[in-house]
Amino acid sequence: MKAKKVTKTNACRILDQESIPYKIYEFPWSEDHIDAKSVADQLGIATESIYKTLVTVGDKTGVVVACLSGSLELDLKALAKVSVNKKVEMLPMKELEKTTGYIRGGCSPIGMKKQFPTFIQKSAESEDEMIISAGRRGMQLAVAPKELAQVTKAQFVDISH
Repeated sequence: MKAKKVTKTNACRILDQESIPYKIYEFPWSEDHIDAKSVADQLGIATESIYKTLVTVGDKTGVVVACLSGSLELDLKALAKVSVNKKVEMLPMKELEKTTGYIRGGCSPIGMKKQFPTFIQKSAESEDEMIISAGRRGMQLAVAPKELAQVTKAQFVDISH
């Protein structure tokens, strides 16, 4: 019996080019259940292990990307401070695909249309792996935090409540 062939996303191809190891997780998704908790439930793992990619806009720098555990809330003031902005706000959902190339529920910090300043929640630095969107709904990938930071040119900072 043949194993199902996984169609690779841009994020997967970039990790392959950089020789960064990763694992792929695929699961059925629905429009109503694309948040971190729903993904964690589908994969049978803790919500803390799923990292959401949030896209914001700073008043000085423009687009800023944040990655933090699905169990945490983004602290916009902390993100503004580390990204040298006076304030940041969430990118309007209708602008997500045009700005990043990704849609809600399938937004990966890897392989966006441009390299945006990226910040990963500090606590992720001590983890063996973090599970992020692979760039498609119903597909996640597990990667070492330091290697994710390397490929996205991210900094580890405290950006959660």
